[in-house]
Amino acid sequence: MIPRPGRLSLAARLLLITVTLLAVGLAVGGGVVLHTLRDHLVGQVDARLEPIAQAVSRLPSVPAGEAGAQVGAGRLDLARDLHLIYLDGGGRTTRVVTLGPGGSAPDVGATALAHRDGRPFELRQGGHDWRVVALPHPAGGDPHDTVAVAASLDDVTATVGQSSRVALLTGLGLLVLLAVTSWAAIRGSLRPLRRVEQTAAAIAAGHLSRRVPEVGGPRTEVGRLVAALNGMLGQIERAFTARAESEARMRRFVADVSHELRTPLFGITGFTDLYRMGGLPEPADVDRTMAHIAAESSRLARLVEDLLLLARLDESLGRSTRDGDDHGLPVRAAPMDLRTLAADARHDLTALDPGRPITLTGPGGGPVGSAPALGDEARLRQVVLNLVGNVVAHTPPGTPVRIGVGTVGGEAVIEVADRGPGLSAEQAARVFERFYRADSSRSRAGGAGAGLGLAIVDSLVRAHGGRVELATVPGEGATFRVVLPVPAT
Repeated sequence: MIPRPGRLSLAARLLLITVTLLAVGLAVGGGVVLHTLRDHLVGQVDARLEPIAQAVSRLPSVPAGEAGAQVGAGRLDLARDLHLIYLDGGGRTTRVVTLGPGGSAPDVGATALAHRDGRPFELRQGGHDWRVVALPHPAGGDPHDTVAVAASLDDVTATVGQSSRVALLTGLGLLVLLAVTSWAAIRGSLRPLRRVEQTAAAIAAGHLSRRVPEVGGPRTEVGRLVAALNGMLGQIERAFTARAESEARMRRFVADVSHELRTPLFGITGFTDLYRMGGLPEPADVDRTMAHIAAESSRLARLVEDLLLLARLDESLGRSTRDGDDHGLPVRAAPMDLRTLAADARHDLTALDPGRPITLTGPGGGPVGSAPALGDEARLRQVVLNLVGNVVAHTPPGTPVRIGVGTVGGEAVIEVADRGPGLSAEQAARVFERFYRADSSRSRAGGAGAGLGLAIVDSLVRAHGGRVELATVPGEGATFRVVLPVPAT
């Protein structure tokens, strides 16, 4: 049984299609050639019969012994038998003169009467093909008489048959040769696909770094396919790597959250246990303990609020990335000027550290300029307050601070720059990570937070369609710059 094409391999299907097309092409071409050959040979017979018929139609009668000499039958190389057939007006044969080896003459009868115009026609009788030319024969005495010259086409049929057998055998041999050659060519052409298959199997087994070897030019179909597959495999590897990194970050995040939540909870639990055990006999002890509990509760509440805010920001940013809009972001945008936030930041920093020199400038140190933006003032105020708190917490008291505000390159900018110890390149790359603290190189004189402040700054600014930039050099301070798009007028 021949398998259905859907069950064959691609190479087998291509070979089947190729062989089928070759066979059809050879069959059609051979048929056209053989048909043309037969027409040519029959045309040669007609070229001999027509002059003979013209000559015989002018003679009263051709004696049998002299017929060959008179009509030149020896020139009929493709017709072994030649018959001169005389017919009366009713189509009855009155006389037959046979030239050549002999044999029975065909019964042309009424067919010859219907074709007395001298044009050759073909007749098949007794398994033999005949070529006949019929003309009126008034020289015989009756104007209705007809003379027909009939030549056997057995030699033509034999020649065409022999040519057909030769063409068939040649075609079969050529078909086999082309099939073998095509199979080798198809297998060679599909070798890159087998490499793709092997690479896919290796990747499925866990070898994500495998790639399909470059084969063919970049403008060939196989070359473009390989390039596209390698690009897709690179994206898959990066996606798996990103997922693994995300899972690792999530594990670290859960561990950090557990630690940060456990610290104030343990403090509250310890103080309450101390109270239950009677370890606070004096009212002053109770008041001091309640103050500690209130401080730890506030710390715990701030931490939970920060975590909830980050979770909402992550969800909203992910949704806006997928949908291509900013619907659902936890910000209520309205026209505002960042100079208001800069002035408030200066007052907040003065209140937190009265002895610290503070300068209000434009971005980079120039004059203060307008900085129109479209944003949620409460959220952006939280951003600036976090930056100010970061300066107080991580720079020594009295360290100069510059607050810059204005417009740069069509974008609204507010920046907080200090002259503190600065950050290393490794620390700068991780400073916006959650729960990250650069404790080893920066002072914590102002008290340590949970390491979420700058992460919240980054997420809130991105929720506004902006970005946070950091410029820092160890020993020379750090500059945090918030860049927001200017609203269209």
